[in-house]
Amino acid sequence: MSYISGVDFVMVPVSDFEQANHFYGDVLELECSKRYGQRPGGEFETGTLTLQVLETSGFGMGDPNPNPNPIALHVDDFDGAKVKLEERGVELIHELDSGVCWMAFFKDPDGNAFCLHHRYAPPDARPPGV
Repeated sequence: MSYISGVDFVMVPVSDFEQANHFYGDVLELECSKRYGQRPGGEFETGTLTLQVLETSGFGMGDPNPNPNPIALHVDDFDGAKVKLEERGVELIHELDSGVCWMAFFKDPDGNAFCLHHRYAPPDARPPGV
């Protein structure tokens, strides 16, 4: 058995924490569980994974490098979540039905990749052709 028992958080680099705070808090409706005082960063809760959102320049890390690999955000109501994001000005870049789940891809204001994700098939199901 591995000595690693889970993933606590993933860091999301941003250029403007206040803009990010609006996006993650108001647009995505994630709870901001912690702010880093005078430093431009905080933590947003998804229910299973914490997003540590940092204005990288405020932590001596230089300009942010957006993550091109999407973080999949679970939703129960896939169509409702898509409508909500679009009403709030989020552009859905691509949609995909894999044969076991639906995904809708989008980016935060800094270009970090995300997708809405809803698995509709049983856990042991495989996409067609796999």
